[in-house]
Amino acid sequence: MSLWPYRPGIANRIKTTPRQTAARGLGVFFVAISLAACSTAPARAGTAWANAPASVPISPTPTFSRSAVEKELGYVFDVIEDRYLDPVTAQSLALSALNGLQKIDAAISASLNGRTVVITRAERVIASEPAPPPDSATAWSSLCSQMIETLRTLSPELAKADNEALYTAMVSTALARLDSYSRYAGADEAERHRDSRNGFGGVGIRYQVERGFLNIEEVLPETPAAQAGLLPGDKVTHIDGVNIAALNDQREQVRERLRGPVDSELRLTILRTDREQDVLLRRGLVMPKSVFMETSDDGIATIRIASFNQQTAKHVQQAIDDAQAKFGGGLRGIMLDLRGNPGGLLDQAVAVSDLFLSRGRIVYTKGRHPDSLQSYSASPPDVAEGIPMVVLVDGRSASSAEILASALQDNGRAVVVGSNSYGKGTVQTVVNLPNNGEMTLTWSRFHAPSGYTLHNLGVLPTICVTSQAEAPSETLARALPPLSGNETARMSSTLADWRATPLWDEKSRTHLRQTCPATDQEKWAAPIGIGRELLHNPALFVRALASTSPQWAQR
Repeated sequence: MSLWPYRPGIANRIKTTPRQTAARGLGVFFVAISLAACSTAPARAGTAWANAPASVPISPTPTFSRSAVEKELGYVFDVIEDRYLDPVTAQSLALSALNGLQKIDAAISASLNGRTVVITRAERVIASEPAPPPDSATAWSSLCSQMIETLRTLSPELAKADNEALYTAMVSTALARLDSYSRYAGADEAERHRDSRNGFGGVGIRYQVERGFLNIEEVLPETPAAQAGLLPGDKVTHIDGVNIAALNDQREQVRERLRGPVDSELRLTILRTDREQDVLLRRGLVMPKSVFMETSDDGIATIRIASFNQQTAKHVQQAIDDAQAKFGGGLRGIMLDLRGNPGGLLDQAVAVSDLFLSRGRIVYTKGRHPDSLQSYSASPPDVAEGIPMVVLVDGRSASSAEILASALQDNGRAVVVGSNSYGKGTVQTVVNLPNNGEMTLTWSRFHAPSGYTLHNLGVLPTICVTSQAEAPSETLARALPPLSGNETARMSSTLADWRATPLWDEKSRTHLRQTCPATDQEKWAAPIGIGRELLHNPALFVRALASTSPQWAQR
């Protein structure tokens, strides 16, 4: 099965999906999980509502649905118990979630006193409830919804809060207690995230809304807008006959009206050089651009990957094809610029790695859930046909960017230049929630081909760049001096320690990261100059490549 649809001229060079040597289940870095929602259980008998104030109860707003809250929390607790990287109980999640209500009413507090859950407000006990079994997601979600229902009659702030405000406060707090990468997104934010990852039905323009019209700033190539002949500088005055100036919330309503199902029709009224004309378009799948290429007369192609979305690997291959078509046999080197790349989809990092590898492991992931145990290996061919490669990284290169950099480095395919990368070595799975929001949950760690865990360590560059002022030749001379026995031993020891230091040894990992401290080098010219010098000097490139192979680092 081919990874991408047929495209004339490159079909014979499209690589197949990298082999997976584990259970099927994790296809991408962000994966939607479908689990049965927890059933809504009735309130249990035996509840003791103690020391409630004698004042007249508040009449809550009608936007609260106890059954919906119970369903949402039950689903969240169940998924986390089942899939989170480390064991966690519904009890700890529920107590964190209840204390998350402090984001709405700072006077509320929840605690466990023996086997009794106690809720206080302004240091007065409002309610107490026998604690359910620690691992019962259904029982704890029922308890939470029951306590919220009562608290809403006593707290003016909670009485004004709708379900979404409750989810944001409670689920966000519960996830924040787990790790810094697990997080909650409400329905609107989740929709934007899905658009960024998967694309959306739109026309393919970047624009600003100003003075009652839409000003087109950029027309993305190969989109409905480009096919219809729209140009930067065009002004859109009407969308499907609706005057933009008449819209109340122009920015949001313009966005909603431009987007729609793929293949649906859209009519825009365009003002160009004082003439209005109607343009009929058919919405297409629009994917934010993530790959940018520049070529130079010396035969070097620089490909910048800004993030990893559903079309990144396809566009990287197109960039390679374009570079080879331009230079023919004169393409002498490729620089992949991953500086500032925060990551994205795991399957795209794997697919891009596989483009440049004909064999060898790319990455493997390990977590608590069986579906998190995955191994990805490369298969022929190398679409760049062995052309020398340099990968640029910096302190903001993270996650999927680190997967790509470590795969090419450990397989001896590329020389890595820059600073220590971010060290974000965990995999998140995205769970669609009953309210159409989503929960991003850490569920595994990924390991480089040589076996080390990237989390809180990152990728060590072959050529460490510490200064913008130092000439490339000086940096290379410092990083790759004539090899003596002592120098060989020093490099071998550093690399061996990097790949052998266990995850739990935080002190050693922190010390190792100081070997080449992580810095923001996205705007630096020095790494590009060093990359060019390596690609222009085959002997130097081969030395640099050999110095970080896993075989070199063996003790």
